[in-house]
Amino acid sequence: MENKFSNLSIEQLCNGLRNSNIKLSDYIVATMTHIDASDSSIHAFLPERNRKERLLEEAARLLEIYQDACNRPPLFGLLVGVKDLLNVDGMPTRAGSKLPAEAFVGNEAEVVTKLKQLGAIVLGKTVSTEFAYFSPGETSNPVNPLHTPGGSSSGSAAAVAAGYCHAALGTQTIASIIRPASYCGVYGFKPSWGRISTEGAFPFSQSADHVGIICRSMDDISFLSKYLLDKWKACDEQPKPRLGCVKGTYLMQASESVRENYKRTVDNYRHKGHEVVECDPFGDIEIINAKHRKLIAAEFTINHKALFEKYSYLYSEHSKQLFSEGLKVSRAELQELKQAQILLRDRIQVLMSDEGINLWITPSTTTTAPFGLNSTGSPLMSLPWTNAGMPSLTIPDSFDAGGLPFGLQIVGSYQQDEFCVSTRIFCH
Repeated sequence: MENKFSNLSIEQLCNGLRNSNIKLSDYIVATMTHIDASDSSIHAFLPERNRKERLLEEAARLLEIYQDACNRPPLFGLLVGVKDLLNVDGMPTRAGSKLPAEAFVGNEAEVVTKLKQLGAIVLGKTVSTEFAYFSPGETSNPVNPLHTPGGSSSGSAAAVAAGYCHAALGTQTIASIIRPASYCGVYGFKPSWGRISTEGAFPFSQSADHVGIICRSMDDISFLSKYLLDKWKACDEQPKPRLGCVKGTYLMQASESVRENYKRTVDNYRHKGHEVVECDPFGDIEIINAKHRKLIAAEFTINHKALFEKYSYLYSEHSKQLFSEGLKVSRAELQELKQAQILLRDRIQVLMSDEGINLWITPSTTTTAPFGLNSTGSPLMSLPWTNAGMPSLTIPDSFDAGGLPFGLQIVGSYQQDEFCVSTRIFCH
């Protein structure tokens, strides 16, 4: 069951709310009716007392401030989920952990403030894995509740997939937007490193932390991106971009069924007249994987040092292990790991230039959503692109024999996010 506004695009919905063809109170009541009917089993949102009353009060304030429809901002009334790693004024942050909320007190996340200034309303905090790492929350996958929704932006992906909201904020340090969006059969966008501010987000690894969005369509991704990304510049679409198809040890990390689906997808683009270049931008992927893990472990340990001294007994074994690994990384080695990020990015950029590649296409994940809720799945298909800070998207591609979605990952050139999200060949 979805509410009657679910099939509208964000642009259509916001236009209707701005010109009062859609009553903001009707939209809120329909949304809350849907959430109340099913989120007790999906657990996309953290519990909140009197959520509907708060939303209606915020809506009344918006309507009072913007009585003239002509002056209403572009996202007027849009309900947005916010991952529980991002501070929201008036709402506790626990970063998916058992630590007390006072441990995370800080200024509201800049991206949340920007959304509010654009007229959006925070629907609620979405469930995150502990500290945005591997220890899962209670969220299940709306496609099949017996399977993981992925992580760490578990609740954000599930909320969008369940039709609770058109958009939700997530974060990614390895694969935390791309993987859950792919597993849940929705669209996810991780911009280039730095294009959306991470200020006000509890840090995991500043050298690899990204804020991004999960939506129900490419149109919604494109529409929101032009408002949320810093220094946005509209660009002309290229009707048939030259596509890079990754081969080598990177691809062999994926399961046979994922590789077979990927081959069918690549062949389909070839049949549509796209030039496809097969090459390996990574070489020995194990080296990149190991360097990224060391990098994030080192910065995780730095960020958690004071909290761990006080609350180590509340940390999961996953997080304790990562903290322990980070202690072994010296300052000199950390600087080398940061430099390796730049070298990897430069290597990919040079290869794209030499081969005339506009966009890479790869599997979004190594498998479809694994069975059970004790693991959030493998992040390896996103890891090198995140390490390099490249913009990446996931779009629903097809389904496996059990009805679980395959995702296709699209990766653009560094800081060329506008081209990445405006390419219409990926609109389904």
